[in-house]
Amino acid sequence: MMYKPFGMIPALPTPMNEDNSIDYKGLAQLIEHLIDGGMHCLLVGGSTGEYSLMSLEERKEVIKFVCETSNGRVPVMAGTGCHRTADTIELTQYAAEVGADCALVINPYYMPTSRQGIIDHYKAVAESSSIGIVIYHYPDATGVELDPELIHEISQIEGIVGIKNTADGQHTSKLIALTKDNPNFAVLTGFEHLIVPTLALGGQGAVGVAHNLAPKKIAKLYDLIVNENNLKEATKLNQELLELYNAIEEETIPGTVKAGLEVLGLSGGPSRLPLVPASEEFKAKIETVLTKLGEVKLKQQ
Repeated sequence: MMYKPFGMIPALPTPMNEDNSIDYKGLAQLIEHLIDGGMHCLLVGGSTGEYSLMSLEERKEVIKFVCETSNGRVPVMAGTGCHRTADTIELTQYAAEVGADCALVINPYYMPTSRQGIIDHYKAVAESSSIGIVIYHYPDATGVELDPELIHEISQIEGIVGIKNTADGQHTSKLIALTKDNPNFAVLTGFEHLIVPTLALGGQGAVGVAHNLAPKKIAKLYDLIVNENNLKEATKLNQELLELYNAIEEETIPGTVKAGLEVLGLSGGPSRLPLVPASEEFKAKIETVLTKLGEVKLKQQ
């Protein structure tokens, strides 16, 4: 059986050294922080991980490192989407070899294709891969909107195991309605603000960035709805987290998340151009937000 993603899945940022090289020691600490925090799976090489600003070699190294470091303790979702279908297949096969459990593949963009072209792209990738393929739908970033009916059609291809749907709530709820009877397909939201409604409607989980900064609370949110059927407590906890969700969006991601990691005593570092780091004002703000949430350990005197 192919692994089908579920639960709370942090999109890992990639800690960087001052010279913009990858800080693997910092990445290892982040992985421990997230596994200890009860996360259900780790996404490596997503947008937050700055994959689009890495060479193919670096993308491979980071995927391999996360698979080796997590060492089977939690499943790994590897971002393997490339412009060329052939490159996507190659990187997905590599991810499978080094131990990834599924691959996140963005729909074709920039080179516009037809509906059939989009279907054929996913079919080709799924047929060539030994691990499940998760559709990455992010119309705000790609400018390409896949309607729920098209996603439903792609979801029926063998080897397609889910979607990270970074799209609005109405789109997500229509998609859940269309795919609810497919036991091999998971609907995951890509928006923190839609975690509660997505789970309440029968979606399987959420990929997000706030997860990196408050993993235990995000894991608790999932448990309250899915395992304890306690929507009232979940709503209350979610309201405590709203300020964090909003703050992360105020400036450029992943700069905001990296600033938050540094507040927690973890590594963040710079981001590669054209991305920019968080402002000094933001660093002060995220410290306040995380302190209020009880995430900041008192600094050792």
